[in-house]
Amino acid sequence: MNIGKASKFSGLTAKTLRYYDQIGLVKPYQNKFTSYREYSEDDILKLKFVANARKFDFSLEECRELLSLYENKNRSSKEVKVITMEKINEIDKRLNDLNKLRKELSYIAKNCKGDNRPNCPILDKLSN
Repeated sequence: MNIGKASKFSGLTAKTLRYYDQIGLVKPYQNKFTSYREYSEDDILKLKFVANARKFDFSLEECRELLSLYENKNRSSKEVKVITMEKINEIDKRLNDLNKLRKELSYIAKNCKGDNRPNCPILDKLSN
């Protein structure tokens, strides 16, 4: 199928499909005569797989590794779990960092009167 249909079925933009082809993540057949990409059903499944992995915040390199494991029918689920647990730990760290940031920002916002006077603890904190 052409890139338009592949885009529709995968839920990804044509630009994303071209990029994934360019970086070798998913390699559709390239017609020698027209230079158009032709996507197979297997390509669509891989694109959907990558799209779902990206929703879970896996990087493109992590997607490449997961896709390789997905294609390898002799893989062990242990490898997949290790990658997934690393992602969970990364997300937990980011959540912790965001919670600390929120606390600090809430504290300085609470200390700002938000009135017509120029004194502003928020701007004071940002300028330090």
